This record gives sequence, C-alpha cells and structure tokens, in this order.
Amino acid sequence: MKKSVKETVREAIEPTVLELGYRIWDVTFTKIGADYHLEITIDSDNGIGIDDCEKVHRAIDPILDECDPVEGFYYLEVSSPGLERELRTPEHILSSLGMSAEAKLFTAKNGEKSVVGTLVSFEDGVLTMKREDGTEVRLEKSEISKLQTVYREEDFTEEDN
Repeated sequence: MKKSVKETVREAIEPTVLELGYRIWDVTFTKIGADYHLEITIDSDNGIGIDDCEKVHRAIDPILDECDPVEGFYYLEVSSPGLERELRTPEHILSSLGMSAEAKLFTAKNGEKSVVGTLVSFEDGVLTMKREDGTEVRLEKSEISKLQTVYREEDFTEEDN
C-alpha cells in the first residue's frame, strides 16, 4: 500500500526536526487555487518563532528534494501551530491537557453545539472537559467536528512569556 504524501514527508524529515530540538505538530498537503502547499507545523517547549521556522525550512528542504514526495511544483511552508491550535490527533489532545479549549459538535448535545472548558482527560476516545462552573462534560471524539485550544491569559504565567 502506497504511503500518503503526509506520511512520506513526516518519515523523511522527523529525525532532522527532532535533532534540531523541535517536534512535528502536523503535516498538511493541500491545494489552494491552482497551487499545492506542503505545510510542516513545528512546536517546542520554548515556543516557535520565525527564526525557528526558517532554521527547520533550510534543514528539511534538501531532504524533501531528495525523497521527492510530491509530483510537480509545490510551496513549502514551515509554521507554528499558534496559541489557538486545532487538536486533530490523540497526541495533540494529550499534549494540551490542562488548557482551555472549545469543542464544536456535529450535532447539538443538551441543546449546545459547542462546549468550552479545560481539557481534563482523553481516554478510549472520550474527552472530558471541565467548564468554568465546575461541571464536567464527556464527549466522544466522534461527536466533535473541531477541537481547538482557546487562548486565555490566565493559562500562561509570566515565565511562559
């Protein structure tokens, strides 16, 4: 079975990205208009700045040229996931426990199409969030159309800045 562009790219560049002191948050390959875009999103415990993105871009560009995962021309972008990041994988969710997030639902549950709260746990495909009023909400991952962290100043201390 042939690997996807995302899988091929991740396998090819991950050792180099890790060696530079970063981790891969996500790899996306999309068509925007007539152009193809390969976006590598990186993260680190110290955050990501433009110099970090540039450093990784320079390091992975020759690797991608060599393994040639995409037929034809594409734009390579290296970016940060940002403070308000989409949580698509179990790894994303687990790394964001304790943070504020919003879960948008495919269909309303108890009259609500979204839930905002702190990510408490994620086990066996069930996400538990704690609302500001202290109540906990359990959601099946399959009920969630989009899960994204929500920036709240109180989630970050002075030493984080």
